[in-house]
Amino acid sequence: MTRIPSSIPRTDGFYMPPEWAPHARTWMLWPERPDNWRLDAGPAQKAFAAVADAISQLEPLTMCATPKQYRNARAMLPQSVRVVELPANDAWMRDCGPTFVVNGKGDVRLVDWQFNAWGGLYTDWSLDEIVPQKVAELEGVDYYRAPLILEGGSIHVDGEGTLLTTEECLLNENRNPGLTRDQIESYLRDYTRAEKVLWLGAGVYNDETSGHVDNIACFLRPGLVALTWTDDRNDPQYPISKDACDRLGKFTDAKGRGLNVLRIHQPDPILITFEEAAGVLPVEGTYPRETGGRMAASYINFYICNGGIVMPIFDDPHDRLAMDALQKAMPDRKVIGVPAREILLGGGNIHCITQQQPKGCFS
Repeated sequence: MTRIPSSIPRTDGFYMPPEWAPHARTWMLWPERPDNWRLDAGPAQKAFAAVADAISQLEPLTMCATPKQYRNARAMLPQSVRVVELPANDAWMRDCGPTFVVNGKGDVRLVDWQFNAWGGLYTDWSLDEIVPQKVAELEGVDYYRAPLILEGGSIHVDGEGTLLTTEECLLNENRNPGLTRDQIESYLRDYTRAEKVLWLGAGVYNDETSGHVDNIACFLRPGLVALTWTDDRNDPQYPISKDACDRLGKFTDAKGRGLNVLRIHQPDPILITFEEAAGVLPVEGTYPRETGGRMAASYINFYICNGGIVMPIFDDPHDRLAMDALQKAMPDRKVIGVPAREILLGGGNIHCITQQQPKGCFS
């Protein structure tokens, strides 16, 4: 494992593959911090274990846990899941972990983006910041250190030169206040080899991440984007999704194609209960959970893995409609719904807690 200081993925012939390309494995982090996960993270750990169980039936999975939680994680997870000691400040592997790049020879490297806890949602992210380097060490792969604060959930690629993101997140002053849009696009091109960056406006209403794209829209394949939607014009999500839909309808991708949009209706508003808020240990300098607060629930926060899609469900009337819509759009994959309210309570969902490692050998 070597840091590559003098070059960038673009000039070295590496690019970020799409999520639906074959995976070597999935990476996750085990939850435990009591100021973000209620009841000492017990309910969240059950939800994470259910996600890991679903994914591990389709591809290898590595769960990273602190030494304090190693035995507990090992006992709760299927034996097919590899559990390793790798401390982190929280459990959002998509955002504090690496993204991976490949070349035409099948070589794999990773990109270590800078991390600042989504603009400072908590005060100490020193362990999160070194997760990518530890993953590189475990896998024995070289890595690039990118000069840009960026979380994996803030970008999505189609594998053919198009990258999707939001202005609310990447242009937010809490990330890279000294950089212009053009400079940020330049770094995205350098470290993903994207040829065209498509900017949506905002993300899902009340999203703590400052509008990550992976909660509002994602590519299902080149030319097809899934978008969180609501028909309720009085819902604060409606103007956000309408703006995103309008923009997507006008965009062309890196190949010059127009985009088709699959609108997937969001679940009914999900509010934090008194019991959920009371179960979180309040700590100064962390993001509070307040009774009655609306959570950023979306079906788009699913994870595409080998032969399947693992998606969040909420015991909501829209669950089945969302699963059926995805199944119809991607008939070659099995859509698996996993109850995900406990993950949502922590501030994200299934896509946020997973990160794919590509095989590196595909057409």
